[in-house]
Order: sequence, then structure tokens, then C-alpha cells
Amino acid sequence: MTPEGKDTLPVIALMGPTASGKTGLALSLAQHIDCEIISVDSALVYRGLNIGTAKPTSEEMSAVRHWLVDIIDPAESYSVAQFCTDAIRLIADIQARNKVPVLVGGTMMYFNALINGISPLPKSDEVVREQISREAGEKGWTALHQELGRIDPISAARIHPNDPQRLLRALEVYRSSGKTLTHWQSQQNTVCPFEITQFAIAPEDRAVLHKRIATRFDLMLEAGFIDEVKKLYRRGDLHEDLPSIRSVGYRQAWQYLDDQLSYAQMREKGIIATRQLAKRQLTWLRGWQSLCWLETFAKDNLTKVLAKVTL
Repeated sequence: MTPEGKDTLPVIALMGPTASGKTGLALSLAQHIDCEIISVDSALVYRGLNIGTAKPTSEEMSAVRHWLVDIIDPAESYSVAQFCTDAIRLIADIQARNKVPVLVGGTMMYFNALINGISPLPKSDEVVREQISREAGEKGWTALHQELGRIDPISAARIHPNDPQRLLRALEVYRSSGKTLTHWQSQQNTVCPFEITQFAIAPEDRAVLHKRIATRFDLMLEAGFIDEVKKLYRRGDLHEDLPSIRSVGYRQAWQYLDDQLSYAQMREKGIIATRQLAKRQLTWLRGWQSLCWLETFAKDNLTKVLAKVTL
């Protein structure tokens, strides 16, 4: 099937909670259309985070080209704004080569910013961030969440007290600019210039998803996940508060290596954290507009995707 020109090519988004079958469906799609995959995953960007992120294998990445995988060191950070800039550039580049860009992943903040636009937030202020982190160590994140509730109740209602990354950013924005995160997010957004055909895949039964998550976590442990985290732990320049190490599973394995958790506790907490992540992902998706839902075990998912995509 040969596209008539780059302006007619679609952009496909395949979203879903962890362990829902996104990667398998994307690879099946790649067998039927000439496409390249743009990862929409805040953990896959890090080099060395392979087993615990269910990173595509070298065989899978040789079968179809993947982007935004293994692009930064775990000591670095990668922002939503950086993702949007990179994704828009890659979409244009892939289309210019007469291929179909397929956005695949479960980081809903990335998808939301790309599709609905990103607010002009103030730049990060390391001095303010360090001050907030020190306060968190002294008072705890719950106390800082209460502070956010007093100054920005709308953001506090959206941000869980156990989500230090987003909580820190909300407080940082207010302290560095004098205006709340809610204020900045209400400003005019720059929306993605591409029309994106959007799909979400998940099992209908939540219990099935939970079972898949537990099974996958155990398979990762069998595949050497702890040894993978041990290599990161032994580097000496990484710590528990980095975005890379805060990734689901990695935080719990790190705490196990740091003698904060037993092996059994690490496994249990890792599975629970992954379930909580899936719940947040599904909550995002339930409020999504223009979304075509697919059931993980349906036999006609590929047919449904191809039917909605005009080539």
C-alpha cells in the first residue's frame, strides 16, 4: 500500500495501561502498514532500564524502527515538554519519509500534553527543588501535600500525596513564580499540529489485568530484574529520588537492595505499585475524548485499527 503523499498519512496513537497488550498489537500493525513506532513511555527513555520496563527486545526493534527508547542516562531527567518537542519532530520526519507514525505507550501525561497542548510552565529551579526536597525529608510529603491544598486546591485534588514528582513540581512552580500550577495550566496551549487517530487497549475485567501484572512482574524477576537494578545501584551516582529510579518496580527493587524491604515485601509492593499505575492510567483514559476502545483478548483488534485508519 503506497501513500499518495505525506499530507494524507495518518498518525496513530495506541494507549493503554501496563500489561494490556499495546506492544504486541503495535508489532502486528507494523506487519500490515509501513510504520515506525514512537515510544510514549517515561521509563523507556532510560538506558539500562530494560527488564523492569518490558522494553522491546532487539529483535522487535529491528523488525520495526523505534524512537525515544534508550535516549538518556538514568542520572538525567526528561520532561513532558521535551517529549512533545521530540514527538512532533519525529512525526513530521516519519511522515516525510512516507511512513506512518505510531505512538505507543502508557505515559498519559505525555499523550495529554501532545494531543491537548502543553502549558507555558516556568523553567525548573534547582535551588527551589532542593529546598522542597529537604522539607519533604523533614516534614514528609503528606505535610507538603496539605500545603499545596491551601495554595492550589485544584492541583492538590489531582495529585496524590504519594506522588512526590508531581507534588514537588506543583510546589516548585508556585514558589518560583508566585502563581499556581492551575493558573499556568489555564493559559493558552500550543496544540499538536497533527490529527491523531486514537486507540486504547485493556482487558474488560480488572481482575484479569491484575493477574497479568503479577505474572509479568514474576517473569521479570525470573529474567534477572534484580541484577539489572543492582548494576544501577552500584554505579554510585544514582539515588532513589531520581525519576528513573522512581519508576514502578525500580523503586521497590532499589529499596530491597538498600535493605529497606525484604524480597517478599519488594515483590508485593512492586506488584501493588504496578496495579496502582494501571488504575491511574485507566482513570486518565476514561475521560479521554475521541477514543476507540479495544479489548485485550479480542481477535479483531488489528482489523478494527486498520478499518479506522485511512492510508
